[in-house]
Amino acid sequence: MIQQTDNLKVIGICGSLREGSYTRMALAIALEGAQELGAETQIIDLNQYNLVFNDGRDTPYPEGVLRLRADVQHAQGIILGTPEYHAGMSGVLKNAVDLMGFEQFGGKMLGLVGVSGGVMGAVNALNSLRAIGRALHAWVIPQQVSIPQAWKVFDEDGQIKDDQYQERLKDIGRQVARFAYMHSSEQVQDFLKMWEQAPTNPGG
Repeated sequence: MIQQTDNLKVIGICGSLREGSYTRMALAIALEGAQELGAETQIIDLNQYNLVFNDGRDTPYPEGVLRLRADVQHAQGIILGTPEYHAGMSGVLKNAVDLMGFEQFGGKMLGLVGVSGGVMGAVNALNSLRAIGRALHAWVIPQQVSIPQAWKVFDEDGQIKDDQYQERLKDIGRQVARFAYMHSSEQVQDFLKMWEQAPTNPGG
């Protein structure tokens, strides 16, 4: 287990506004994995921010947008969760991401979780999010979780019925927390500086 010393924070951004959202249930379990490693966690419920549509305006955005940016910017790790709609991520999540930028995502560890009502899962939505994460200069972890027919996997209380999915979701949170800690650790940064200053291998 990693013993955090830097008040590491991992957030999950829920791309569903629906009450009883399976996306939120999946994110909550993923964040449990980050909590196991000592990280502070928070689910970002986009219902609470009263976001406007991103229109590229030059004038200042309303308070809700500024608060969302600040909440995400203060985290070292991010997990994006989305339902898959018509082979893509939810519109509310895309809009929320479009209202942010490099300041919120650049250099952060990013995990991906998707759910769907059908048998095909959320792979297309997650592939799109992976490309967006790279465009925003985030470090997207290789592992992701796509849950098909989510209505069969969760019960009404948000508990998961499948132990394999539960462990995979928790592992997303663990990996985001672990790599975020390594990325922000002073010891790791000192090692990288020493490595960069090491003399060139004459046999290279």
